[in-house]
Amino acid sequence: MIHLQSVSKRFRTPDGAWFNAVDDTTLSVSAGEIFGLIGFSGAGKSTLLRLINLLERPDSGSVIVDGQDLTALPAKALRQARQNIGMVFQQFNLLANRTVAQNVAFPLEIAGMSRSDIDVRVRECLEIVQLSDRADHYPAQLSGGQKQRVGIARALAPRPHVILADEPTSALDPRTTQSILDCLREINQRFGVTVVIVTHEMGVVRSICHRAALLDAGRVVEIMDIADGNVDASSDLARSLLEAA
Repeated sequence: MIHLQSVSKRFRTPDGAWFNAVDDTTLSVSAGEIFGLIGFSGAGKSTLLRLINLLERPDSGSVIVDGQDLTALPAKALRQARQNIGMVFQQFNLLANRTVAQNVAFPLEIAGMSRSDIDVRVRECLEIVQLSDRADHYPAQLSGGQKQRVGIARALAPRPHVILADEPTSALDPRTTQSILDCLREINQRFGVTVVIVTHEMGVVRSICHRAALLDAGRVVEIMDIADGNVDASSDLARSLLEAA
């Protein structure tokens, strides 16, 4: 489903030096999997996630999603391919002047879907995230958890094969965090959507992921298998995260 082959990404720091955010990394995620990217701050998790849909273009290497090499696509074909990759953001990124329903409709409008089809799909997605009664509300009228559910509904609206979630629970309290993870798990199980989730919390990995990649200094240190909340980890870094959980 997702294959990153020897991808690298570096940025220039304010003092003019180069910083390797992702360093020659190869990683595969299977179809229908919930896959975690975990590590401490600055490990390269979010940059690696953004390489999957080319919100960040790698300096080297290739990104293959659903059989397509995204790094080789021209701009128009890349825009079409991205319709199969939904994105859920840490800070929600909702449009303040649009209602909940209008926020969910936004990617469908961009895709050129008819108004009648948009209305049907928006209702379906709001029902999935249990926000049908908030369709006419504005983001300012919602709690943090509700805003994130709108973000998930918006990501789900174009019927993507993949959802990328960048620290989707870091701004939420523990109870709301669990409800968001339950929502992502339900979408994965009901629709077979592959989910890649960035987190710095081992508890999130234990709760939702099938496997997780542990990152440090832009490289994958270990791939961890998770079964029934138990993490099979061998590296010192993974054990330190487990002890802190």
